[in-house]
Amino acid sequence: MSQLASAPKVALGSIAFAVFWMMAVFPSVPFLPIGRTAGSLLSAVLMIIFHVISPDDAYASIDLPILGLLFATMVVGSYLKNAGMFKHLGRLLAWKSQGGRDLLCRVCIVTALASALFTNDTCCVVLTEFVLELAADRNLPAKPFLLALASSANIGSATTPIGNPQNLVIAFNSKIPFPKFLIGILPAMLVGMAVNMVMLLCMYWRELGGGAELSVDGKQQMEAAEEGRSPSVASLKSPQLNGNGNALSLEMSENITTKHPWFMQCTEERRKLFLKSFAYVVTVGMVVAYMVGLNMSWTAITTALALVVVDFRDAEPCLDTVSYSLLVFFSGMFITVSGFNKTGLPGAIWDFMAPYSKVNSVGGISVLSIIILLLSNLASNVPTVLLMGDEVAKAAALISPAAVTRSWLLLAWVSTVAGNLSLLGSAANLIVCEQARRAPRNAYDLTFWQHIVFGVPSTLIVTAIGIPLIGKI
Repeated sequence: MSQLASAPKVALGSIAFAVFWMMAVFPSVPFLPIGRTAGSLLSAVLMIIFHVISPDDAYASIDLPILGLLFATMVVGSYLKNAGMFKHLGRLLAWKSQGGRDLLCRVCIVTALASALFTNDTCCVVLTEFVLELAADRNLPAKPFLLALASSANIGSATTPIGNPQNLVIAFNSKIPFPKFLIGILPAMLVGMAVNMVMLLCMYWRELGGGAELSVDGKQQMEAAEEGRSPSVASLKSPQLNGNGNALSLEMSENITTKHPWFMQCTEERRKLFLKSFAYVVTVGMVVAYMVGLNMSWTAITTALALVVVDFRDAEPCLDTVSYSLLVFFSGMFITVSGFNKTGLPGAIWDFMAPYSKVNSVGGISVLSIIILLLSNLASNVPTVLLMGDEVAKAAALISPAAVTRSWLLLAWVSTVAGNLSLLGSAANLIVCEQARRAPRNAYDLTFWQHIVFGVPSTLIVTAIGIPLIGKI
C-alpha cells in the first residue's frame, strides 16, 4: 500500500508539477514567457525549495543513462548526416512517390520499424530535421509529418525490449527473452501502425494533396547534395568560436587531418569514402550491440567517440550540433517527476483502482489500461512501469503463469502507446517538438494542442485494437 505524504508536501509538490505542465503546454505564457527548458528547471527547483525532494535525491533522480544516450545519438546523427545517410533515405522515401499521402505512409512505416531497433528517442533525434526538409522540399505541411514521426516511433518502439527505456525495465524484471517479447507484441504493433497511419491520412487528407514534385528550392538542394555541396557541410565551413573566442574553421581541421601520414597517402575522394563507410559500419555495430543486450548508453557513447577519433579533426563543429537545452529540459523533468512521485499521489491512484484491474477479464484489462494511460501521462511511463510492474505481475500470478507474461507485455504496449496521448506523454514527442522548433532550416513549432487533437483519438483507438493481439502468438 502506498501512503500519501503530508498534506503540505502533497499540495506543494502538486503546485510544482502544475508549473511544469503549464510551462510545457504554454512555453510562452504572457506572465512567464521563459520557455520549456527554463520552466522545467523552475519546477525542479520548486520541488527542492518546497522540500518535496532533497537535493541529493534530486541529483540521483536524473537519469544519466538516458541523457548519455540522447547526447551520443545526436553526435552519431550528425556524422551520419555528413555521411549522406539522409540523402539516401530521402531517395528511398521519395522513390516513385505518388505524392504527400504516399510519402506520409512511408515515413510511418520506416519510423516504426527503425524505432524497434534504434529506440524511439534515437529515431526522433536523427529524423526530425530530415522530415522537416522532406516536407518543405515538396511544399507539404510539416505538422502531419511530425505527428507521423512521433506517433510511429512510439508505436514501433513497443515491439522490442530495446525500443524504449520502459521496455528495458520490463524485460529486465520479467525475464522475457527477446524473441518472445518481439513475437508477443509484433502483431499489435503492425496493426497499430496501420491504424495510426490511416487516421493521419483521414485527418490531413486535403493538406497532403500534391507533393509529387520537388519544389524549386528542393531541386536546388538535391542538386547540391549530388555535387557534394550539402548545406550541412557548408554550414560547418563557416567560422566557429571556441570558449576563448578564437575562430575555428573546418579548413583548419582539414589542415590537421592532412598532416596524418595515412591521409597524406589518400586522395580526398578515398578519404571521404572511408569515413562514410566507417560511419555506417559502426552504426550497424551499435544496433547489433543493442540487440545482444549491451548497455545502450555506453554503446552509443562509444560509437560517437569512435566516429570523433577516426574523423581525426576538431570535433567542436559536430558537438555544436547537440541540443544541450534539450538535455537540460530532461534533467529538470526527471527531478520534477521524481518529486511528484514522492507525494504518493500516483501510488494512491493505483491502490484505489487495483481491485478493479484484474487481467482475467475484459473489464479488468480496460480499467488497467486506463490507469496506465493516465499515470504514464502524469508521472511519465518509466516511473509508471516501476510503480505498477510488480503489482500487476503478482495479481496475474494468481491466475496462471501465461497470464504473468501477458500482463508484462500489456504493460509494455499500453505504457508505450500512452506516450502518443499528449506532447508530455513521451520523451520522443518532446524531442520532435524541440528539435523541430530549433531546426536551423524549416523550423516548425508543434504545439501541445496541435498534438493532442490527433494524439487522444489515436492513442485510445490504437491501444484498444492492440490489446486483444498481445501475447496471442
